[in-house]
Amino acid sequence: MSSDSFILVLYYSRHGATERLAQQIARGVEQAGVEARIRTVPAVSAVCEATADEIPESGHLYASEDDLRDCAGLLLGSPTRFGNMAAPLKYFLDGTSSLWMSGALIGKPAGVFTSSASMHGGQESTLLTMMMPLLHHGMVIAGLPYSEAALTTTQSGGTPYGASHVAGQDGRAVDSTELELAAALGRRIAVLSKKLQS
Repeated sequence: MSSDSFILVLYYSRHGATERLAQQIARGVEQAGVEARIRTVPAVSAVCEATADEIPESGHLYASEDDLRDCAGLLLGSPTRFGNMAAPLKYFLDGTSSLWMSGALIGKPAGVFTSSASMHGGQESTLLTMMMPLLHHGMVIAGLPYSEAALTTTQSGGTPYGASHVAGQDGRAVDSTELELAAALGRRIAVLSKKLQS
């Protein structure tokens, strides 16, 4: 891998749980010896078209098309919204047709992650539908293999489709098993990116 290669960890988070997963995933990427670049997207309004500042007041920077085009791999995260990704992330992805036309993402590895309020609140359908635009971009999708022991013992989040967190109605913090699986997903995409580039 070239010295300027990085894995993009791109997420939207409303209450902080998806952001916490993103941070842990980035830690896993860096454990595998690859730079992690964490980016987010601005909220969208259902009432009118609003313009967000180019730089958020706090937290991670907003993603640009360049971040996506130049990455060696992608980890995409969103809270679960009725079994699908949140609108701000979908809105960002809907604007990437020039990358699709140029084939900029073809052959790059990608993984997905999510957080939901309930155990059966649509995590798996969210993860699966998040994969769809990445498949259209020609990315190589990777989940979590069952060689990750925590996947078979988790009592909270974690699926073979990607890392996840169950927040519950009280906004439970991301637990140690969920953090372990998030880091594992980051490492997996980083290692795959090195193999695919070699």
